[in-house]
Amino acid sequence: MSSPDESLGYILADGGYDVWIANTRGTVYSRGHTTLSSSDPAYWDWSWDELASNDLSAVVQYVYAQSGQQRMHYVGHSLGTLIAFAALSQRQQLGMLRSAGLLSPIAYLDKVTSPLALAGADVFLAEAMYWLGLDEFDPTGEPVHKLLTDICSQPGIDCYSLMSVFTGDNCCLDNSSVQVFLAHEPQASATKNMVHLAQMIRRGTLAKYDYGNAADNTKHYGQATPPAYDLSAIPDDFPLFLGYGGRDTLSDPQDVSHLLQVLKSHHGDKLTVQYVDDYAHADFVMAANARERVYAPLMAFFKLQDK
Repeated sequence: MSSPDESLGYILADGGYDVWIANTRGTVYSRGHTTLSSSDPAYWDWSWDELASNDLSAVVQYVYAQSGQQRMHYVGHSLGTLIAFAALSQRQQLGMLRSAGLLSPIAYLDKVTSPLALAGADVFLAEAMYWLGLDEFDPTGEPVHKLLTDICSQPGIDCYSLMSVFTGDNCCLDNSSVQVFLAHEPQASATKNMVHLAQMIRRGTLAKYDYGNAADNTKHYGQATPPAYDLSAIPDDFPLFLGYGGRDTLSDPQDVSHLLQVLKSHHGDKLTVQYVDDYAHADFVMAANARERVYAPLMAFFKLQDK
């Protein structure tokens, strides 16, 4: 998103790393399905469960094979941290990974303060689309736009700065990077994925997708309720770097505190936590000063694991 001397991917490459960038299903960069088109309902039949169990493991295995079986560092932001937590808790591909750097970590969402995310969960926005048969959640499409307009007209919600009302008050974005961001974001996702995230906001759980009734859950999971992800199952000696911000309304500091409590048995020398008081959600990927404040400590963490 930013210039080469401000973007983490370039900085890592300049630091001597091979950098592989994964694109999440549903985005405009990831539409190359071999049998389905994006107009097929089956194309959108997934949530972040599948991103964790299928997509992330496929990417890790591919990079591992391409790099001559060199173990890799993983970097994720926001949803990219959630799928990492889910995969690591199920001990997937641990032998192929050296560490994980997770920025704006998402594991629990019940303390989210983003007015837009809260309103969307409260009015069952994603569920309404699902019931209408809209399998693709396209933020730029007419149905989502109409629902967002309705939410933005509610008292107490000022959508003048849509980015701030969603992500928090970012401290350090310059106008040009915001314009680049808005030219590429937000991207489409599966409506089912948005329903899954809304379930997390309303219930405070970290569990697989809830199909809404015992019969369907039993068909998918062999039990009446969705299985929970147990983050305490992440090996205590697996190196983790967590960076979170005081103004982040999606990766809220209270939710991160909950996460850190769950990880309390993690070995002290294997868990690096960085709190940036004035950062919000987008600052971690686009702030003009992220190189000094976040990426330099992250690089030092990686170098430590390389020894």
